[in-house]
Amino acid sequence: MILFDNHMHLRRDGRFIDAIKEFKQAGGTHFVLCQYPMTSILINEKSYRSCYLETIKMADEIKAKLNIGVFVTIGPYPVDFIRLIEKFERESAINIMKKGIDEAANFCQEGLSIAIGEIGRPHFLVSNQIISDSNDILFYGMQKAKDVDVPVVLHTERTTPKNCQELVEMGKKAGLKPGKIVKHFSPSLILKSENYGLMPSVLASEKNIISSIKKGTRFLLETDYIDDPKRPGAVLGPKTVPKKTLSLLKQEILNEDQILKIHKENPEKTYNICLDG
Repeated sequence: MILFDNHMHLRRDGRFIDAIKEFKQAGGTHFVLCQYPMTSILINEKSYRSCYLETIKMADEIKAKLNIGVFVTIGPYPVDFIRLIEKFERESAINIMKKGIDEAANFCQEGLSIAIGEIGRPHFLVSNQIISDSNDILFYGMQKAKDVDVPVVLHTERTTPKNCQELVEMGKKAGLKPGKIVKHFSPSLILKSENYGLMPSVLASEKNIISSIKKGTRFLLETDYIDDPKRPGAVLGPKTVPKKTLSLLKQEILNEDQILKIHKENPEKTYNICLDG
C-alpha cells in the first residue's frame, strides 16, 4: 500500500534520517522533501543553488540508506524575502528571490525536483509593500513553473476559499492550470466550490482527514514536519500520515480505494510522477 506524505522538511541538525526511519516503520512509503530555509547560506552567497544542492543531496542519502521513495521540491521560501530586505536593499532582495526561482526551474528541468516550492507570501502580518512584492515574485514563479511544466507548492497566509480563488486566478494569468497549484498547509477545502480547482495538501490531523473524506478524495496529505530540535514533532510528527491513514482504515472510515486515490493517484497526476508499490 502506497502511503505518501506530501510535505516534510529535514535538517542535518535535526532527526534527519531517524525521522524517516520512523515514517517508514509506521508504514510510510514515499514523501516529498521540501526545501528548508537555509538563511545563512543564502545571505552569504546571494543564491539558492547551494541550498538546493544540499536538499537534493539529503534526499539521495535517504534513498540510499532506507530504500524509500523521496521526491524533492525546491524554491525560495517566502519569509526569506524579509531577511533579504533586512540585509540588502529591496530591489536586490527581489532579484535574489527571482534568481532562486530560475535556479529551481533549472533543477526541475534536470529532473531533480518535481515542483517549484514552497513559494508564496509570508504567513504573518507584513506591510502592503511586502505583500505586493511577494505577489510579483509568486507570479514569476508560476510563469516559470508553466515554462518547465511542473506544479508550484504554495505557502501563504491562512487558506480560505477567497484565498484559493485569488491564487487560481493568478495561476491562470501565468498560464498555470489550477490542478498544478498545490496549496500547502490546507484545511479541508476539498470541493471545487471551496478551492476553485487547486490541489489542497491537507494537514493530516484526524479531524482534517475525516472532514475531507466526507467531501471527496481529491486532496493530498501532509505533516509539514519541520525537524526543528527546539520543537520536536512540530508541526506534526513524521509517522502521522501513515499512522492516521492505517488507523482510519482499520476503523473503516477510509477504505483501500480511497487510500489509493489520495496517496497514489493524486500525487502521480499532480506531479507527473510514478509511485511504485
